[in-house]
Amino acid sequence: MLKEGDTAPDFELESGPGERVTLDELLADGPLILYFYPADFTPVCTKEACSIRDMHEDIDAAGFTVVGVSPQSTSSHDRFRERYDLPFRLLYDDGKKVIRQFGVDGMLGFGVRRATFVIDADKTIRGRVVSELSVGNHTDFIREAIASAS
Repeated sequence: MLKEGDTAPDFELESGPGERVTLDELLADGPLILYFYPADFTPVCTKEACSIRDMHEDIDAAGFTVVGVSPQSTSSHDRFRERYDLPFRLLYDDGKKVIRQFGVDGMLGFGVRRATFVIDADKTIRGRVVSELSVGNHTDFIREAIASAS
């Protein structure tokens, strides 16, 4: 798994039907909060996404972009974003290529580990948190990143 000080690998993922986004594009306006999650509409993933949604104004004010990554399709992501009014992108990692690049594939290749990374504009990983079931660890980590940007 990538750790603090490592360089985030370049990637390009689908952000909507026929729309693709690269790491460079996500970093164009400043640092990135990149979070990986197992699946749309599951209880813990929904709680995590809604917690990030509720902090989004502070995330944006601190100069961060935030995106989620999981192996569900863009149509699933669109329904998830619409149902929970999520103001950030969810990226489709078809084949879990980026998930594997970041080292957050689940045990024996099943599922996805819940992990959040803060990536600086130069692609250096400033920090990360991994916590399978505790959304609070992720929200605390994001709050610390916001506080350190102020």
